[in-house]
Amino acid sequence: MTRRLRVLVLTNMYPTPQYPAFGTFVANQVEALRQRGLDMDVLFINPRESKWNYARGPFLLRRRLAGASYDLIHAHYVFCGLIAAAQWRLPVVLTHHGIEVLAGWTAPLSRLASRLAQATIVTSPAMARRLPGRPAVIPCGIDLALFRPMPQDEARRALGLPLGTKLVLFAGEPRPEKRLDLAQAGVEALRRRWPGSVELVIAAGQPHQRIPLYMNACDALILTSDYEGSPMVIKEAMACGLPIVSTDVGDVADVIGDTEGCYICRQDVDDIAEKLAMALAFGRRTDGRRRVEHLSLDAVAKRVHAVYAEVLDRHGR
Repeated sequence: MTRRLRVLVLTNMYPTPQYPAFGTFVANQVEALRQRGLDMDVLFINPRESKWNYARGPFLLRRRLAGASYDLIHAHYVFCGLIAAAQWRLPVVLTHHGIEVLAGWTAPLSRLASRLAQATIVTSPAMARRLPGRPAVIPCGIDLALFRPMPQDEARRALGLPLGTKLVLFAGEPRPEKRLDLAQAGVEALRRRWPGSVELVIAAGQPHQRIPLYMNACDALILTSDYEGSPMVIKEAMACGLPIVSTDVGDVADVIGDTEGCYICRQDVDDIAEKLAMALAFGRRTDGRRRVEHLSLDAVAKRVHAVYAEVLDRHGR
């Protein structure tokens, strides 16, 4: 009988009771790998509890490794990659998820962490071009059972949203690089054309399970970020058939492709308003779900599992 592969996932994003949407894409990947028969343990270095947890990380990792036997470590994000590299016994697979590779003082640290890891996964080709070696490009998977089309009126009633208004959704934490200000300005510019008939709905800090309600309640999704890796909100909106207006960040243009009802905009208020008008005039659900079915949780977990197997084979484990 083949021994089950045992993996320690080291991550600084993972859902908690206080922040149930924090790192759901990591938790979903862990569960999908479990469904494939792998033993997956999680060591969560929680930065929202205290930034000092990063300094404690190497000690916490050594303690965990002393109490259990693993085949490899899968680290998520740059700081966990550096913590994982501080031990030399186990091979490390490192996943980078976005802005930490593309901008700011974390970019050189991300390159260092990738050099120290035995394999690197990124979520978009743009990220791969910024890193040494040949990272595997594997976007995070979509929970297609959760993110699915449903009747719009039903979703609006569940959320207490008005039935007769065009609704534009901004979903996610309004961090500076997400440029909520541009989304607000774009919707306001559109309201000047269509007074009283368009509203911006901001879904921030919501449980992940409620986001499909927002996506089905609204008429379009807006993303105006400066930087992204492979934004989950775009793929999840596609799975719900929601029209999309987004800046050309990460892999958004590749994901939406030529999907009718989805548009790439510039970071320009007038262009955002124009593309929103087009998305709202589309007036129905898109066929986006068909375009993202290959990114199911199981399909992505299969690709991550293949990276594990390749690393272990190279290291004779």
